[in-house]
Amino acid sequence: MYLNLIKIFAPTAFAFFIGILIAPVATHFFYKYKMWKKYSRSAEITNSDFQKINNEKEELKTPRIGGIIIWTSVIFTTLVFYLISIFFSTGAEKMNFFSRNQTLIPVFTLLVGSLIGLWDDLIQIYGKGKFARDDKSWRKWKATLVGLMSFIIGAWFFYKLGMDSVHIPFVGDMHLGILIIPFFIIVALATFSGGVIDGVDGLSGGVLASIFAAYSAIAYANNQVDIATFSAVLTGATLAFLWFNIPPARFYMGETGIMGLTLTLATLAFLTDSVLVLPVVALPLVLTSLSVILQMFSKKWRGGKRLFKLAPLHHHLEAIGWSPYKVTMRFWIISVIFAIIGIILAVVSR
Repeated sequence: MYLNLIKIFAPTAFAFFIGILIAPVATHFFYKYKMWKKYSRSAEITNSDFQKINNEKEELKTPRIGGIIIWTSVIFTTLVFYLISIFFSTGAEKMNFFSRNQTLIPVFTLLVGSLIGLWDDLIQIYGKGKFARDDKSWRKWKATLVGLMSFIIGAWFFYKLGMDSVHIPFVGDMHLGILIIPFFIIVALATFSGGVIDGVDGLSGGVLASIFAAYSAIAYANNQVDIATFSAVLTGATLAFLWFNIPPARFYMGETGIMGLTLTLATLAFLTDSVLVLPVVALPLVLTSLSVILQMFSKKWRGGKRLFKLAPLHHHLEAIGWSPYKVTMRFWIISVIFAIIGIILAVVSR
């Protein structure tokens, strides 16, 4: 038991300090090459409420690829502890948490999703035309890429890992067979849509850190120590990012952070057989995504009338007078509380 706890916490602390060390170097690089958006959202959005809360000067002078710090810290930590297990004996091999049946797919998902997100960020930083402005057609392409990647992961679950059911809390397992593949695609797209939470300094980092910490606890309760360690390492790296992302943010997470992390989150939910607990653990992401969907339906079916002053939800709260600090702190509190509730549901519902 004690060795498992050391296996979880040692790489977590290592990932945090690696993130803290590389962030200043990365920051210098980000600012040197002016790695921020060249087009402001305010140029296309004429909503007076949005104009009131949007800080165009800050948006166009703050780098948007800070998520690099998270996934490079995680990948580096995974590699270091894997190499330690190879070159050192006397128990050091037990510190390796990179395994085929538990963490191969999450590592793959994080890396590939983050690289696709980085490509998207670079288009918006250095590109021209409608794609550089992140228009609707480009968003559809991104959703298609996420869907394709999700299909590959879902197929791996079914054909390689033999996963063909999901656990319903307090009920039991529901057999899906090959339908596990489209179900994973739906969950991955839904989780990715919650990435719009990256809109206020410190918001996404604090929320995602709580969520990954919760999945570390859930995996540990399932005796999936490698997944527990990987989830904890994600938490440590995200906290390092958050150290520099609290107001005033030195950089934003960007798609290279959001895409990799949200897709990895969906993967971890399936691997821990707690996907139906995900909406509870990740409630802030659910509320954020749901607010956007409801706003769209309201404007379409109610003659252009808005349900919220602004969507996503955190911008609505800003529009009605909440300070960014209040929005961030209260989202963090909600995230921690529902992460705890999600852990309890996942554990006692078995």
